[in-house]
Amino acid sequence: MLDSKIPKGYIAEKWTKHKASVKLVNPANKRSIDIIVVGTGLAGSAAAASLAEMGYSVKAFCFQDSARRAHSIAAQGGINAAKNYQNDGDSTYRLFYDTIKGGDYRAREANVHRLAEVSVNIIDQCVAQGVPFARDYGGMLDNRSFGGTQVQRTFYAAGQTGQQLLLGAYSALSRQVGKGTVDLYARHEMMDLVIVNGKARGIIARDLVTGKLERHSAHAVLLCTGGYGNVFFLSTNAMGIQCHCCLEDL
Repeated sequence: MLDSKIPKGYIAEKWTKHKASVKLVNPANKRSIDIIVVGTGLAGSAAAASLAEMGYSVKAFCFQDSARRAHSIAAQGGINAAKNYQNDGDSTYRLFYDTIKGGDYRAREANVHRLAEVSVNIIDQCVAQGVPFARDYGGMLDNRSFGGTQVQRTFYAAGQTGQQLLLGAYSALSRQVGKGTVDLYARHEMMDLVIVNGKARGIIARDLVTGKLERHSAHAVLLCTGGYGNVFFLSTNAMGIQCHCCLEDL
């Protein structure tokens, strides 16, 4: 069985306690730690840019010719967060419940609860990156009801939410590439994951231009490659219409 490494404890506390008790990395040592990020969509670009901003040495891989051509632009409906702007009783628990139910009860509950907890900060990060979310006449971020949720919690940018989110994440990634803290490998396809003593320590990638196989080592590997959409013989309605790995509505 897959060991998901979920911390022990109550579902509403386990990730908060884990974050408070996990060992810290000395700022002077961060630049000597290499991290590989596979994929440059919303998750990959945001992760690579954030880790580089924190001081780590990052390598980002994508098989497109540009990081901004990731498939994240397909999620155009909006992005959910429990900000409760409409004052209609929204909460972290209600977002957690809707996400679990919308995913046909197949998601890992502890991870979904953590996602609901950080959803508010995700919106703030997107706004800071310049994502032009729709706003009401008072200048506040607007919400709409979308995806079968109990309340209005979907933040959107017309019909281009996925594209605007991706452009914001891509701009943050490009800034770090320009600073030299992220090495971007476009037109590279991951062929295999290098496992050493049960831990991911690198990848085998193929240069799609030359066909050459390359090996890249790191202290940690993040797989931000999207969902396994073709694995399950289920329709969109059966799986729920929300992509809950990144709070996007399809």
